[in-house]
Amino acid sequence: MFTTLEEATEFIRKNDIRFIDLKFTNLFGGLHHITIPAHQFNDQLMQEGVGFDSSSTPGFKALEAGDMVLIPDLKTAFMDPFNEYPTLSFLCNIAEADTKKRFYRDPRYIAALAEEYLLSTGIATESKWGPEFEYYIFDSVDYRNDPFYSYFKINSNEAQWSNYFDEGKQDGYQLFNHRGYHAAPPCDELHNIRSETVKVMEDCGIPVRYHHHEVGSSGQVEIEVLLGNLTRMADVTILTKYIAKMVAKKYGKTATFMPKPLHDEPGSGMHFHQHLFKDGKPLFYDADGYGGLSQLAQSYIAGILKHAPAITALTNPSTNSYKRLIPGFEAPVALFFSLGNRSSAIRIPKYATTPESKRIEYRSPDATCNPYIAMSAMLLAGIDGIRNKFNITDEGFGPFDVNLFDPQNADIRNSIKSLPTSLESALDHLKQDYKFLLKGNVFQEDIFETWIDYKITNEFLENRNRPTPFEYLLYYGV
Repeated sequence: MFTTLEEATEFIRKNDIRFIDLKFTNLFGGLHHITIPAHQFNDQLMQEGVGFDSSSTPGFKALEAGDMVLIPDLKTAFMDPFNEYPTLSFLCNIAEADTKKRFYRDPRYIAALAEEYLLSTGIATESKWGPEFEYYIFDSVDYRNDPFYSYFKINSNEAQWSNYFDEGKQDGYQLFNHRGYHAAPPCDELHNIRSETVKVMEDCGIPVRYHHHEVGSSGQVEIEVLLGNLTRMADVTILTKYIAKMVAKKYGKTATFMPKPLHDEPGSGMHFHQHLFKDGKPLFYDADGYGGLSQLAQSYIAGILKHAPAITALTNPSTNSYKRLIPGFEAPVALFFSLGNRSSAIRIPKYATTPESKRIEYRSPDATCNPYIAMSAMLLAGIDGIRNKFNITDEGFGPFDVNLFDPQNADIRNSIKSLPTSLESALDHLKQDYKFLLKGNVFQEDIFETWIDYKITNEFLENRNRPTPFEYLLYYGV
């Protein structure tokens, strides 16, 4: 929004801005913020930053060395519409409190380094990305995790089962299970919420392609944005999740980006469209290549698919992720690419036919990822494929233009490598295959040590050690 401090301060003065909100993410993608009175926004703040205790921020520093500072990135400014008083919000860079050197675990810094590394290779000057945002909007959610009492309870007015709750919804417009794709009102009750979400996004400088109801009949929706460079689109991802949740809350509902909030309903992914350019020239297009793809693009795909078991620990970093990644659904687990085949891990969109639009869509990731880290890992995997001239056919990654779940294609299905089936397995793969992520000093090795330890200790083991209601059904009477 701004290129200079003078522009920002003039905007603050003219619009009677009362507060400045400083947003940042922890290593794992969780959003945090600090708010200061607008009169404190000046050159000194831009030079020295605003201090915070990074030892209380997951994945950052130890208690004895926790002091860090936030420095607003002027070009990320937007008016935050969810505050009672006029508030100008910024995404921030994180720096050392004394030297003001960028913090190597700051996710935005990792993304910037990934873009710099791409440039340094001479392969391309720019990567463009387009995440798709799938999520559920529920009318209510209730959950409890005590040693003696564990449950979750969800209500969605759109769902077939909505009239189970008291009198429930009795207008006859419930959606059939798995029949929500592009549903129209009155069955689609969420159109106005999506439209307001898109309006706020565009008011905040995020151009949107479209929005619609998704397959999930219990309130699943999708918003798709226009493509942009890596760091910017990671910023867009963080802000879109924030805006979607806040708009839903305004309507008395609740939004979740969990990959699999409901059994027997579609999961929510975060597909990443991506392609490379060099001095404005698209690099993924070749009219004579399969699906219109250049050899460079195919090597890029082979890099992602070869390293997919490892980067899945970064693109699908939750125990819930692997309740979505199961065979037979559009959430892909088979590591192959294809033209338009939605069971493939990487799909070549058929509608992207021009050189400028020719791109790939990696379909496995979900919104529990930190987008700065996930996108950087995908880019480095693709670069590794290009630099090592991986041959996609020799690697066994297709293309396969068949329904893998048709019984007659069992031999093909059994020959294709698959994604890990659990967070623990994905983290094990990351332990064995992370060296390519150290290229260009984009990631430091100890980041992965922290990532693996945190995910195992705080998520995998904590989840594994708890009995579930379904286990009572299975085993209580044995």
